[in-house]
Amino acid sequence: MTPEQYCQEKAVQSGSSFYYSFLYLPAEKRRAITALYAFCREVDDVVDECSDEAVARAKLAWWRQEVNSMFSAESPTKPSHPVAKALANVSHTFNLTAERLNQIIDGMEMDLNYNRYADFDTLRHYCYHVASVVGLCSAEIFGYRNPDTLKYAEDLGLAFQLTNIIRDVGEDARRDRIYLPQDELARFGVTEGDILNSRETEEFKRLMEFQIERAESYYTRAFAALPDEDRKKQRPGIVMAAIYRSLLTEIKQDGCHVLHQRVSLTPIRKLWIAWITWMRG
Repeated sequence: MTPEQYCQEKAVQSGSSFYYSFLYLPAEKRRAITALYAFCREVDDVVDECSDEAVARAKLAWWRQEVNSMFSAESPTKPSHPVAKALANVSHTFNLTAERLNQIIDGMEMDLNYNRYADFDTLRHYCYHVASVVGLCSAEIFGYRNPDTLKYAEDLGLAFQLTNIIRDVGEDARRDRIYLPQDELARFGVTEGDILNSRETEEFKRLMEFQIERAESYYTRAFAALPDEDRKKQRPGIVMAAIYRSLLTEIKQDGCHVLHQRVSLTPIRKLWIAWITWMRG
């Protein structure tokens, strides 16, 4: 199996909305974005699947060495992991830097340091590393002429991560993680116990409606910043936004029952949204 085939398999197995958004890209860009996505999955899986914190930290340190070996001429080793090899093949073509890849790892490492977030500013710092930086890397791959497109990519990444947080409240709680800001829980009269014990009170529903409204505001901000001249090149992000906004609508219409279930769209629906959005440009 080649490094590119490994990355492709990783993307297909995930069933992520990310995968559907780049189905229609030219081959070279599709290989690059698939390698980036596979990298994000690998380092995220380190934190999610390692029950031993010391082992997880050691694995993330190893990934930093892989990143260093991709970019440093002085590195005594070459990348050994299939994903690192695939990224090394495209990094210079698409301006994927060691700094940004390490920032993504920084974000994953935050999950080893924190399982609560005091306020939205703290949460936004986390979201920048695990999602906005991915958006910036993706914008480089898709291509742009106007630097304002990077502001769009940053806000869109934040919107995606806020959507993930809303969708996964219950799943995260079962891992003793609460990403919803603590000061906002207090403001809406929701306790940690409500979330950890899956109590869907009216206060919790209002809290979630507030979270959905904020996520929507970041989609709006992102598209307001996207220059018309770069809209066509950035279509994969627009496709993914269409899928994620449909998911937000589904969660809200379902009554924000995210503590007991993980709301998702079927692959056929994702594919349909992707195709319609791509054809509309």
